[in-house]
Amino acid sequence: MSKKPIIVFEGIEGSGKSHHIKIVSRYFDKNKVKYLKIREPGGSLNSEKIRKLILNKKSNFNVKTDLLLYLAARSENINLIKKYYKKRVILIDRFIDSTIAYQHYGMGVDIKIINLINKYLLKNIKVNFT
Repeated sequence: MSKKPIIVFEGIEGSGKSHHIKIVSRYFDKNKVKYLKIREPGGSLNSEKIRKLILNKKSNFNVKTDLLLYLAARSENINLIKKYYKKRVILIDRFIDSTIAYQHYGMGVDIKIINLINKYLLKNIKVNFT
């Protein structure tokens, strides 16, 4: 396993994901560990633009558009992740498991589609801890 893992924090709203990421970030800052912290949707500049669109209360996207917007936000983050993969610890607030939970189990999107697109986007990037 890499000494620079990808660590994903998953959970429902209010479960403490952001809180725990803050604690880990403070520890890394204190110990001078280089890391990248992103969230989904959001993280990179373009992904943050997509986040605003998704979370806009006036938006009313159909299930397929919703999935594709979340995966578009992920696609924008992949370049950032690739840049630091195995060079820095990467902390992610929500990732693949959230997509499966919300879009597949919550909205009924075919899991094969979700897995196919994630495989296409991530290629050889592997999450070490969730």
